[in-house]
Amino acid sequence: MKKNTTKKKSYQPVSGREFPRFSGIKTFFRLPIADMTEDFDIALFGTPYDGGVSYRPGARFAPALVRECSSLGRGFHMSRAMSLFEHVKAADIGDCSVVPIDQQQTYEKIETFANNLIKNNKKFISIGGDHSTTLPLLRSLAKKHGPLNFIHFDAHLDTYPAAWGCEYHHGAFARHAIEEGLVNPKAMMQIGIRGPLANGSDLDIVRKHKVKIFTVDDIRRKNIFDFVKTLPSFSGPTYISFDIDCLDPAYAPGTGTPVPGGLTTYETQQILRALKIKNLVGADIVEVSPPYDSSQITGLAAVDTLFELMCLMAEGIKK
Repeated sequence: MKKNTTKKKSYQPVSGREFPRFSGIKTFFRLPIADMTEDFDIALFGTPYDGGVSYRPGARFAPALVRECSSLGRGFHMSRAMSLFEHVKAADIGDCSVVPIDQQQTYEKIETFANNLIKNNKKFISIGGDHSTTLPLLRSLAKKHGPLNFIHFDAHLDTYPAAWGCEYHHGAFARHAIEEGLVNPKAMMQIGIRGPLANGSDLDIVRKHKVKIFTVDDIRRKNIFDFVKTLPSFSGPTYISFDIDCLDPAYAPGTGTPVPGGLTTYETQQILRALKIKNLVGADIVEVSPPYDSSQITGLAAVDTLFELMCLMAEGIKK
């Protein structure tokens, strides 16, 4: 009888000793490329679309930059005492197909892509892309889980009205997510918000729905370690959307709408590490714009955030 000699796929990063980190094919964290039907837990993919921006374009190039910068990524989280890639299987499944000149078609493609991931029982992290790409991901997850707990890192509220007569843009996704019932406003938290605003009425929606907002002032009034103790825990299906412009432009110059007075990378590390989330079903990192980056500062900040998100996700996955 012929033996089955099929080799079981390894979901470990390529060794930096066998192939130095400046070499090899660039994937997220040097992980294997896989089809979404394969046997792994967390899918990492790019969403290279920036048709919803209102100022600087370029976020379509973010997946390529983050893949390159993640060559410097490591797998052991010192604070969590977790060896990430021993705890879970993760893979790069490539990029979601988009139509750069048509937002509606792009939304449909993103939602279909996420639907297929969910059918294959994958948790996922999207690396985009402008913030308008979060909406179809939330639509897909809400079809399975109902309204999601939602944690939103951003300089901006993203609950703004239509712009130039266009309802869907990167500054309006959170309003649509609330109005469509994709997220639970009572279990929604915005972190890193700061001014100025176009108008005082920009606050109407978050006030109406009693969304919890932590401005940079709120965070800085306390020692960061005291602040993180005030964060709520999340028990149901939860989504994190991380707009890189929550960081001060000194830490993330490569973004579409930079706002001074933002968070540091250290502060976002501490916040992400302090979050108590039992079931992180999805996440994204958005608004990284490589043409405006300097020395890959923003790309490296995105890689660090991606690592923290993966560890948060891994904590809800049994070994």
